[in-house]
Amino acid sequence: MDSLKDPYELRVGVPSVEDYRRLRTTAGLSDKAPEAVRIALPGTWFGVVLHHGGRPVGMGRIIGDGGTAFQVVDICVEPAHQGKGLGRRIMAALTGELERRAPATAYVSLIADGPARFLYEKFGFADTATHGSIGMYRSMGTR
Repeated sequence: MDSLKDPYELRVGVPSVEDYRRLRTTAGLSDKAPEAVRIALPGTWFGVVLHHGGRPVGMGRIIGDGGTAFQVVDICVEPAHQGKGLGRRIMAALTGELERRAPATAYVSLIADGPARFLYEKFGFADTATHGSIGMYRSMGTR
């Protein structure tokens, strides 16, 4: 029966600065400066870390003001663990928390990279352009 045991554990919280940076870069996301990560992680409204054998292999966070605006960020899973529905598990935990605690009038956004949009659509996210809005961004390093 042990072969049926799920080898992955999803824990509420955020990873260490080192694990955060490793998970992002391993999954193909941009690296962030250690000091920026140290400042950012405590500001997480809700986060989860996916563990395999006690080691973080995926994560996801929600940031925001707790009332009117939220953003889903840092959704990633190490490539060796992708294709197993783990991104879906992370998103289910994040959206479940939003449904439990966020006000009905809150606006929740995210940036979908490539085919990840298909995962996010399954959780009710839609392209802003089809609703008359255009998502925009500014990277502070490009001033």
